[in-house]
Amino acid sequence: MTELPARTERKLGLVIDLDTCVGCHACVVACKGWNTQAYGAPLSDQDPYGADPSGTFLNRVHSYEITPADGAPQLVHFPKSCLHCEEAPCVTVCPTGASYKRSEDGIVLVNEDACIGCGLCAWACPYGAREMDQAEGVMKKCTLCVDRIYNENLAPEDREPACVRTCPAGARHFGDLGDPESDVSKLVAERGGIDLMPEQGTKPVNKYLPPRPRDRLEAAPPAALEPVADAPGGFLGWLDRALDRLPGGQD
Repeated sequence: MTELPARTERKLGLVIDLDTCVGCHACVVACKGWNTQAYGAPLSDQDPYGADPSGTFLNRVHSYEITPADGAPQLVHFPKSCLHCEEAPCVTVCPTGASYKRSEDGIVLVNEDACIGCGLCAWACPYGAREMDQAEGVMKKCTLCVDRIYNENLAPEDREPACVRTCPAGARHFGDLGDPESDVSKLVAERGGIDLMPEQGTKPVNKYLPPRPRDRLEAAPPAALEPVADAPGGFLGWLDRALDRLPGGQD
């Protein structure tokens, strides 16, 4: 009988700084490269150089311009991938058990050998974080580079998700969000990190750090310095409205 891994309080995840992200898409490229040659089936592309290209990506970056009533516009880049929720609805609805949450570190994964490509998990995910690979007919999602972060053949500094390792702006952080003394937990506490769409009750492990005020002009009115925070409903209200417009989002 196979012994199951011990359940721990570890919650490995990402902290994404929306104030620092410059929208360069380096994380998207690094994710695509690593996951095409590593864990599970390769991430396929269809007609990549044709008139209607498409492909499977586990990480995407969307950009929005926020224009307050008083003040200069502010551009916010919003990276989106699996949030490795504590109450993951994708796991609950999977009819074969292919989607599961690891006991030892909280990472949500897909056993592609058991996946039948029914797409129920994609419908259940409120974040649009899952993608069906058209070539393989299986569901793909962010793995937090589980085959990389525990690989002792890599140098210690490389044992982190490819997106984190490659980010030139330092906007992505990786660590144990179940440990209040970890660097990522302290960062969330210092910057007021938030859950994405907390009303869904999924308890996402990943956190987002909201944009900070911009000191564009010494005499600028307060609204110009905090355009996103002053949006109707605050930053969370703005983020909910932005997500409504994302492909595969709440709709």
